[in-house]
Amino acid sequence: MAVQAITPLRYPKITRLLHSNTYNILILVLTIYSLAIMVVQVLLQVDSVTYKLANAYNNLICYFFLFDFALHMLEKPVKRDYFIGERGYFDLLGSIPSFGISQYTAILRIFRLSRLFRLRRFMNPANRKLLREEILNNRGSYALFLTILLVIIVLMTASIFVLFFESQSPDANITDGGDALWWSIVTITTVGYGDRYPVTPGGRTTGVFVMFAGVGIIGALASILASILIPQPKEPEEIPDPTLPAMEQELTNVKNELAALRQLLEKKEGG
Repeated sequence: MAVQAITPLRYPKITRLLHSNTYNILILVLTIYSLAIMVVQVLLQVDSVTYKLANAYNNLICYFFLFDFALHMLEKPVKRDYFIGERGYFDLLGSIPSFGISQYTAILRIFRLSRLFRLRRFMNPANRKLLREEILNNRGSYALFLTILLVIIVLMTASIFVLFFESQSPDANITDGGDALWWSIVTITTVGYGDRYPVTPGGRTTGVFVMFAGVGIIGALASILASILIPQPKEPEEIPDPTLPAMEQELTNVKNELAALRQLLEKKEGG
């Protein structure tokens, strides 16, 4: 029977990255979040400041997806295997940024569903169990990764919502995407400069959620940094007792003497 030759990996580091759980979680979260942004953009006016901010975030995700597409193309020795066989052309079409030339270019982002369907195999019951075990065994590194990812999602979501509500008020001082993102960063870090603040009920409600999220995130980051910077206490090592070998030898001698005495007694009883 002929033995099939195994094609060596061209870029083993890229292969390990693309098949790591951390990277797949990142791609999955960004895919779902980008689809959610796409739905939000459909509900907004194209010339509104909120639409422009959401579109800017979506373009940033597009650049990351283009980077992911390039990594997959580099990994495959035969590019056709990924581009055609794994429908990589859908990944490419769904990663094209929209620069406001035409609003219909955003329709191409629907092809990101192909990436979501491919990642569905990653979340099957067997893989979920393995992922749960890996997170528990490496909770320190996963905690830092998930906390940073949560910070990014909260900042993007909060800035979109607060800008949507504040843009409806003529008295608002959060008037563009830069103001909204700056306010979100200042609020989530619990600094609160006060130069930008919401004046509408919806904006203030968004601020409450960001404040609570900031308290939890800052606490999580503090505990993670403490666990990294402060070494875990080592268990005290048992110090061997120098008198222990002499005591063991003495006990052995006592046992030998008792055995000899027992034999002597048995001989006298027999005589």
